[in-house]
Amino acid sequence: MKHTIIIAAAALCCVTSCTQEQVSQKAMSQVGFENVRIQDAFWSPILENNARHTIPVCIDQIENQTGRIRNFENAAKREGQHSGIFFDDSDVYKAVEGVAYSLVNNPDAELEKHMDEWIDKFAAAQLEDGYINTYYTLTGLDKRWTDMDKHEMYCAGHMLEAGIAYYKATGKDKLLQVARRMVDYMIETFMLADRHWVPGHEEIELALCKLYALTGEQKYLDFAYWLLEQRGRGFSNLAQTYGIRHYQDEVPVKDLREIYGHAVRAMYLFCGMADVASYVPNTGYMEALDSLWEDVTGRRMYVTGGIGVAYRTEGFSAPYDLPNYDAYCETCASIGMVLWNHRMNEWKGDAKYVNVLERSLYNGVLAGINQTGDRFFYVNPLASFGQHHRQAWYGCACCPSNVCRFIPSVGNYIYGTSKDALWVNLYVGSEATCRVGRKDIKVKMETGLPWQGTSRLTFETPMKGNLRLRLPDWAQSIGITVNGEPAEYETDRGYAVLNRRWKQGDVVELATELSVKPLEADPRVKEDEGQRAIQRGPLIYCAEQIDNAENFQDIAISAQTKWQEQPVGILGGITELVGQQDEQTVTLIPYYAWDNREACEMRVWLPWK
Repeated sequence: MKHTIIIAAAALCCVTSCTQEQVSQKAMSQVGFENVRIQDAFWSPILENNARHTIPVCIDQIENQTGRIRNFENAAKREGQHSGIFFDDSDVYKAVEGVAYSLVNNPDAELEKHMDEWIDKFAAAQLEDGYINTYYTLTGLDKRWTDMDKHEMYCAGHMLEAGIAYYKATGKDKLLQVARRMVDYMIETFMLADRHWVPGHEEIELALCKLYALTGEQKYLDFAYWLLEQRGRGFSNLAQTYGIRHYQDEVPVKDLREIYGHAVRAMYLFCGMADVASYVPNTGYMEALDSLWEDVTGRRMYVTGGIGVAYRTEGFSAPYDLPNYDAYCETCASIGMVLWNHRMNEWKGDAKYVNVLERSLYNGVLAGINQTGDRFFYVNPLASFGQHHRQAWYGCACCPSNVCRFIPSVGNYIYGTSKDALWVNLYVGSEATCRVGRKDIKVKMETGLPWQGTSRLTFETPMKGNLRLRLPDWAQSIGITVNGEPAEYETDRGYAVLNRRWKQGDVVELATELSVKPLEADPRVKEDEGQRAIQRGPLIYCAEQIDNAENFQDIAISAQTKWQEQPVGILGGITELVGQQDEQTVTLIPYYAWDNREACEMRVWLPWK
C-alpha cells in the first residue's frame, strides 16, 4: 500500500514517498557481515581482542560498575532509582549489537545466552503502549517527549539496530519485536498524529531505514523521511543550550551546504539522509550531501580521517581550523565518517568515498582502542604533551560501546554487489557469499595489507559479470593479474573493471606499492605550516617520545630523509619507519598504535626542513 506522508505541517504540501515495489537507487549494496567471515593477519587479532576483552569490559561495566542493566530491572518493576546519564540505555544496546556481530566470527553459546537474558529484561521494561526508556520510566513518565534533547529516539534507534543485528546473527527476533513495538508507538504518537518532533541526537533515521530494508514495510521508511523533514522548520525546542546549529536544525536538511554543529550527530544525520534518498526520489538530499562531503573532506578533516575540533560542542569550527594538540576527533565521529562514506559509495559507486572511509577506519577509529582491546580513547588528538591517555571507561561511554559494536562489523564494508558486478572496496582477508544478480557466488580474499601490498581474490564458484577492484589513492603503482597473466581492465570512478566469465579457481591479484609518502597540508591550515605528515599505505604514522627519547624536541624530516621499513614485533607486529638524515634518526609508528607503552609525547605533523 502506498502511504502519503505529511512532511511537516498542514501548511506544507503532501509528499508521496516511494512504493514498496520501487527498488533502491544505489549503485551497489553492501554484502552484510552475516555473509562474510574474516580471516586476516591484521584484522583477526583485532576481532579476537574485541571478543575476548572489549565485549567483556562492556558487559562488566554495564552489569557491575555503572548500573545500566539495573535500570532495566528497575524499569520492569516500575520502581527504584535511575542511575547514570539519561541516554545510558544506548550503551547497553550497542553492546548487544557488538555481540551480534562478534558471534559471526566468534560463536559463543554462553555469550549468546547471556544476551538472551538481557533481552528478556528489555522486554520486561517495555510499557504496554510500546514505550521503552528507563530514564523516563523511573524519573516520571509524565515528562516523556517534553525535551527533544533527551535522546529518547536516539536510544530507540540503537535498540532497533541491535535487534536487527541480533536477528541476522542468531535468527532470534525477540529484541527486534521489542524495537518494532517502540517504533510503531512512535509512529502513532508523532507522524500519524501530526505532532512535531525533532530528535536532538540523530540516529533513529538510519535505523528506520535498516528496518525498512529488512521488512519492506513502507511505514518505517515514511517515518524516517518525516523525521528528516521536521528539521530546520522552527518546530524544535533545542536552542536553549547550544543553539539550533549544534543540532543541524537551522535550515531544512535539503538546504544544508556547510557542516556545523555536533560532529557525531551530523554524521548520523547524513547517513539517514543518504539512506532515505536511496529509496525516495527527488528529496534533494544527495545534492546537499555532495556539498557537505566536499566541505568536510576539503576543509574540516584531519589527515587521520578524524573530524571535530571544538571541545565544548564536540563539533566543528571555522574552515581549515585544525589544531593538533587541541584536536577533538571523537572516536564516535570517526566511526560516523566510515558509516557516512560507506553510504555515499553505495549511492555513487565512487572509490573516493572508500578512500576516505579507509583513512578514517585505519587511523581515526583504530586509535580509539588499545592493542588488547580493554582501554579506550574518547578524544584523539594529533599531538600530545604526554597527558592524554586511554581509559578503562568514561562517564559518557558512547565511544567504548560504539567501538564494541563497530570493530566486529568491519565485514559490512569489504564487498558490495550490483546486478552485474562484484565490488571489492576494502582489502581484508575473508571468505564471503555474495549475491550478484540472481546467483550466489563465493569468493576468498587473502592480503598482506596494511603491511604488504599484495591482495589475492579467488573465485570459489563461477560468476558472469564485472569484477570491480578499488584502486587505493595511496598506491604509488598498481598491477593486476588474472591467473598470473597481466590483465586488461578499464577504470571507472576509481575502480578497475574486469569483465569476463569467471571460472571456479580463477585468481585475481592486485599488487599495490607501499612506500613512504610525505603529506603536505593545505596552506590555509596554519597549524601545519612548515610541517609534513608521513603515510604508508592506508596508515598515518606518528613519532612517540619513547622511540625518540634523545631528540624528540629536535625531530625534523626532509626530502633527503632516507626511510627504512622495518617489521617489528612490538605493538602487535607493525612495520616501523626509521628515517635517517645526516646524524639524526627518527622512528615512527602507526598513529593508531600510540599510547600503548608508556606516557610520553607524540606528534603526527613533523617539522620539514
